[in-house]
Formats: sequence, C-alpha cells, structure tokens
Amino acid sequence: MPSLTILHLAANRWWTGSADPIIHLVSGLRARGHRVMLGVIPGDRFEGKAKQAGLELVEGLHMDARRGPRALASDVLKLRALIRDESVDVVHTHHSHDHWLAVLTRPKRVQGGRPPVVRTFHNLRSVRRDRLGSTLYRRTAAVFAVSRVIESRCREVGIPAERIFWIPGAVDLTRFTANADGTPIREEFKLGDAPVVASVARLATNRGHELLLSGFRLLVGTMPRARLLLVGKGETRTRLEQMVAELGLGGHVIFTGYRDADLPSVLAAADCFALMAAGSDESCRAALEAMAAARPVIARRVGSLPETVVHGETGLLIDDDRPESIARALETILGDQARGRAMGHAGRVSAEERFSAERSVETVERVYQGIW
Repeated sequence: MPSLTILHLAANRWWTGSADPIIHLVSGLRARGHRVMLGVIPGDRFEGKAKQAGLELVEGLHMDARRGPRALASDVLKLRALIRDESVDVVHTHHSHDHWLAVLTRPKRVQGGRPPVVRTFHNLRSVRRDRLGSTLYRRTAAVFAVSRVIESRCREVGIPAERIFWIPGAVDLTRFTANADGTPIREEFKLGDAPVVASVARLATNRGHELLLSGFRLLVGTMPRARLLLVGKGETRTRLEQMVAELGLGGHVIFTGYRDADLPSVLAAADCFALMAAGSDESCRAALEAMAAARPVIARRVGSLPETVVHGETGLLIDDDRPESIARALETILGDQARGRAMGHAGRVSAEERFSAERSVETVERVYQGIW
C-alpha cells in the first residue's frame, strides 16, 4: 500500500476512554510507513502522552465544543488550511465534535476531490439516531465499531453495511505479559499469599463497583482471606469507601489509587480480574490487559466483553446483576488455582491471536486502501 498522509482528530483531553487506543493506532500506522498527524484538546494528559509517544501533534487547535463559536471558527480555518496544504489523504475522527469539524471543513485537494472522512465509534451512545446523525453519516466513507453491539447499532441507524467495520480492541502485548512480577505490589499492600481479585476502572457512576463490592462481601463469608484491589481514581471514591465500611470490608478492600507505570505488576499480583461495566471505551481495554497478563477475567455481559471473554475458557461471564452470581464466579476461580491458571494462559493466547495492536492497524489500513 502506498504511504498516506492521515489526520486523526480526537476531541478528548483525558487519559481515558479512547485515548490509549488512538495512540496505539496512530503509532502503528506510522510504523507501517504512513505520515500521521494527531489533533487533540491541548493542555492535559492525552496531549502529554501523545508527546511521550513521539507523535506529530497539530498545533493551534482548540477541539473543545465548550469554547464557543470563536474557537470553532478558528479550528475550521486551521483544519481547512492543514488538510489542503499537507495534502491529507484520509481524516479519521473519534468523537462527535471532531467528526463534524472534519465533515464541515475538508477542502478540495490539489489533486482533486475531498479527502474521505472515517469515524471510530468507541461507545454505543455516540451512535446517534436523529436527523443530524443521519446527515453526518451520509458524508462518512467508513465507520469502525469496537464491539458487535455498536456494529449492530450502526446498521440500525441506516449506515450501509459495506461501510461498517468491526475492529476489536487492542492491547500492548509487550507491556502486559504473563511473567510480570507482582511481588512489589503484594509487599506494598501486605497481601502475603492471600487470594486477590483486581478491578481496574474509573471510580465513577455506572462502573459496577457497588455490585462487585456486594458480591465480594458474600465471597469473604466463605473465603475470609480474600482481598480486593480497586484500581483507579474518580469522584465516587468517598462514597465507595463509605460502602466498604458499612459492609465491614475495611480489612479486605484496598483502594490503590491510579496506577500507570506499575499496572502490569498490579495485575501480576492478582489471581483473577473482575470488570462489571464497559466504561467510556467499550472495547474494554482493562479486560484485554488482564488477559494479556494471563489473568482469568470475571465480567458481566456488557460492551465488548461477551465477544472478548470466552466463558469457561478465558474466564467467566455473568448474565445478571445479582451479588450471589458475582460471589459464585469469584469463588469458582479463586477456589481452583489450577483452573484459574489454565484460564489465564488461554486468555494470553487469545490476546495474542485476536487482540494484537498489529491486527487492528492492518484492518484500518485495509479500509483506508478501499476508500482512498
């Protein structure tokens, strides 16, 4: 495939949701010989992480709908000139604001025609069912869905099937490995040889922490040495800490805070991983990282988790929101170490075969080739 000039736009300032998958995709496309530019909201962790990755960032963009019409007009002019002057071949968007910017500002190129616009849908709610959404999608050459549920919704809103492509989540298989050392984490939190469950998710509403805590309390009744690591930060931490106290779990639940550099060690310290909700990026990257770290995954059937976790092979899927079901699944894994290790190994193999970053990049590149 010839080298392309690709512009990625992501109206996201946080190091969460779409941010990490975008950086991996952009880095992968660059490694395959394409010139890739990235426009993000300046001044926060996403921009900082992109700079650390050595990506080519577009300067002078606001990319924030809350900045008002003056900032919007400035972005329109900036992007129009950039697309024209840099002979951009494809504009790849990731959020509604940047999607509209791309469709409204792309000028005709010197060689004729306008560069095609594509969109990745990172969560179900971003697929709009209204007239504005239909207008936007008619002007979009291709869309990527990170889960089968999103793929189905894209068809429901009228996007032609030949323009919809399923692109499962990707994980860094070199960072998350089966042989990471969890000893420092077990020593930090004085876990000893206790059976440990880890859950990595922002401490926010609708992330399922309450359900997990209720199920874990039942587990402690039969497995009193069990410990739960809640990894992450967020606005509900105080409320969750209060719930832990009310449930009498103060000696069993540990709030680790946000972990970044040593996250592979955190996962290595756990005997299994639990995830009760999909979060803002429904590819459920946290579960993929746990699988890459060879940890069995216990998850509810939400987001992409039903197509990520193979029930009975790489973990256990839960069909309801009953604490008893959570406790039973946790006890099944923690009570049979050999089975847990076998599921973890199968999860690592699955991550290598189905969720490598290279596979995602190849899919996107192939779509670019078809529309360019």
